Amino acid sequence: MRVQLREVMKMREGTRMKKALNIILKSIGVIAILIVLFLAIVFIVNIVCNKSEQGKIEPYGQSVTVDGKKMNVLIQGKGEETVVLLPGFGTSAPALDFKPLVEELSPFYKVVVVEPFGYGLSDGTDKERNTANIVSEIHEALQQLHIDRYTLMGHSIAGIYGLDYANKYPNEVSAFAGIDSSVPTQGGMDVKFPIKTFKLLKDSGLLRMITKISGDPYASLPYDDKTKAQIRMITNKNMNNSTTLNEMKNIYPNFVAARNLTFPKNLPVIFFIQANNTGVKRWIPLHEEQVKDSVHGKVITLDGEHYLHHTKSKEIVENFREFMKEIK
Repeated sequence: MRVQLREVMKMREGTRMKKALNIILKSIGVIAILIVLFLAIVFIVNIVCNKSEQGKIEPYGQSVTVDGKKMNVLIQGKGEETVVLLPGFGTSAPALDFKPLVEELSPFYKVVVVEPFGYGLSDGTDKERNTANIVSEIHEALQQLHIDRYTLMGHSIAGIYGLDYANKYPNEVSAFAGIDSSVPTQGGMDVKFPIKTFKLLKDSGLLRMITKISGDPYASLPYDDKTKAQIRMITNKNMNNSTTLNEMKNIYPNFVAARNLTFPKNLPVIFFIQANNTGVKRWIPLHEEQVKDSVHGKVITLDGEHYLHHTKSKEIVENFREFMKEIK
């Protein structure tokens, strides 16, 4: 009798376990279906939005032909001296992002914003994104515009490209101004980026969703609503495109290649850098070392984020103009 009771209990327990297992499997199946459905919706929404936004992006500037492709350039102001603005890595819409700085510079200078391949309204390219190619393409764009004497003013990684540029074209570059610009010897640049993951996020539409959830980085900045909307659409178009992902892959090699370079001794160099950069060790000393042998070298610290020109354009231009007057 006891044996029979045990058998019955085992059978009931087995039945309960089977039911529980079936419920778990069904739940997993439902969750999997919901995930697939969610990803499908995100993917479709991204395709629809890309098509819709493509027709809403308003052209600005002018295009020049470089290496058989179109590179977009914005020119504003009619000053006798020219300032060429170069963006930092991943600034999707450089001409619009630089707007506060362009507005401060243009009453005094001819301002030229170059949007390298993969940025802004410029075409993409399959050509390797090493410093040599990037610098050569920017130079060709300026040649096409018959601009042969200018100050280079660059943000972030443009400090690496600008260093190479100033050494290759010393008869054209009259000065270099860095806006929290990169230094070849700064630490942390040997990170291996998950390029395939970034591409997947772009292609799947998840990047658009993440960007949307993250909020508008330009929300509290001095940009009108129309400009912010245009930046948002161009960012969705350009972020993690194949050209900038290739540039990302080349970031560390480009830093290594610049380690033996210094700015020409007689080239006026001024840096506007973050006063409190906690992400890079010796941020201020690194820049001071870059100008220590310059006949005309200066480092100015400003309170602000990495994109100093978003909030400190007025101070940048005032100090830049004073610096240029001092060296004449």
